[in-house]
Amino acid sequence: MKYVVAVIPGDGIGPDVVQATLEVLKALGNTFSLSLDFKYVEAGDAAKIRYGVALPDESYQTISSSNACLKGPVGESAKQVIIVLRQRLNLYANIRPAVTLPNVPSLYNDVDLVVVRENTEGLYKGIEDKTSEYAFSVRVVTREASIRIAKIAYEMAMKRRRKVTIVHKANVLSSCELFSKCCLDVAKDYSEVETDQMYVDNASYQLVKNPQRFDVILTTNMFGDILSDEAAGVVGSLGVSPSMNLGDQFGLFEPVHGSAPDIPKGTANPLATMMSARLMLEWLAEKYRDGAMKEASGILWDAIVQTLRKKIFTPDLGGSSTTKHVANAVIEEIAKAV
Repeated sequence: MKYVVAVIPGDGIGPDVVQATLEVLKALGNTFSLSLDFKYVEAGDAAKIRYGVALPDESYQTISSSNACLKGPVGESAKQVIIVLRQRLNLYANIRPAVTLPNVPSLYNDVDLVVVRENTEGLYKGIEDKTSEYAFSVRVVTREASIRIAKIAYEMAMKRRRKVTIVHKANVLSSCELFSKCCLDVAKDYSEVETDQMYVDNASYQLVKNPQRFDVILTTNMFGDILSDEAAGVVGSLGVSPSMNLGDQFGLFEPVHGSAPDIPKGTANPLATMMSARLMLEWLAEKYRDGAMKEASGILWDAIVQTLRKKIFTPDLGGSSTTKHVANAVIEEIAKAV
């Protein structure tokens, strides 16, 4: 099968880390005879300067008609790109794994958790107003969205260590009361999964003090955004933090980090983008029942881990390698694995 992948290079370090990732994907494609057709689309700060909008209609049409999207980090116009895509494509699940990796400096060496974040509601719904005297944002939580994200979390827990921690602030917010109730209703269908609940302030504390207690963290939009960045710090770096935005029919995959325009050209860490691409391959494999794609995703993960074991990494992780050097090292590991 031919897979069309829309590619957003993004801003700042985006083009560098995306290009490095595409080189790795091309090597995988050649090795496993995968038909990956990359379609570049413009979105972000440069697109806004050129067209007056950060996400041109033509770009959206290309993305929505593809099998998946690989997105680099976008700069100041990120809200006008990723939040719009999440809403318009109904990408209601944001999945952000956090795992300790070889030779990545971190507080612990045995963390393996995933934040499952509702991706279309909450304060990020965009229902707002402001004047010079006041401003307000409406926090939207619905039963439909809460139940569907809870199902994603529990299905994921069934494939992991079978524990879900529901994170909210129901002692203060009525919207969180509804979220908690909906998640507990879903939990009734998963008796094999251990369920506990935690207020978000305590969850923030426990992530630092005892992250090993978490398997799947199930939470609302903004809480998930914050907690997943904290989890990235616990395992060492945003530079090794991938994510996926999933709906029922479409997936968008991107690194958690931003465009980091202050990082010198050619020295940015491409691993988070490569790890996001690996999640994309895994998702495509499951969606289309593609055994070769599944094998390729596993090989890519192993190649990334082996590269880190050899201490081939960029300055943000304490190394001296360039973006291209890291990509070449991953490609070499892929070649060795087959």
